[in-house]
Amino acid sequence: MYDYARLESVTQYLLWLPHPNPEYTRQYLSYAEKLYRNGEFYDWAIVDRASGKMIGTCGFPLISELNRSAEVGYVLHPDFWGKGYATEVLELLLSFAFIDLHLHRVEARCFESHAASRRVMEKCRMRYEGSLRDALLVNGKYETIAVYGAVAEEFIP
Repeated sequence: MYDYARLESVTQYLLWLPHPNPEYTRQYLSYAEKLYRNGEFYDWAIVDRASGKMIGTCGFPLISELNRSAEVGYVLHPDFWGKGYATEVLELLLSFAFIDLHLHRVEARCFESHAASRRVMEKCRMRYEGSLRDALLVNGKYETIAVYGAVAEEFIP
């Protein structure tokens, strides 16, 4: 994870800063593992089939049982950008959400300026629902957030 989490090119569109050292990454993974064990967090490694190397993570940082909804997220090492990995991962996450977790709605958000992530969401049949102007203060700059959504009845035939 540290291999990509340390890169500014990866975190420029995320809400967290580059990991400063491998120990920081280990501490984050320990924290995430506790949340995962408590059922508060669904997050998985994305592994390259050819090399067996971890190249990213994906999952549901927020789940609302009451509303049967979740927010989905994913991040990849730049060496694997533009090769269809993110689209494959998002399709799998949506299927898991609707078929296995029986959720009604899945939402994804990205910086409005992040064209590649928006294309991934659109390829996966998520609908653009609007933008939240200057919604988040990230690294001293306000970012406009694009919101995409999918609902079970439109995703599952």
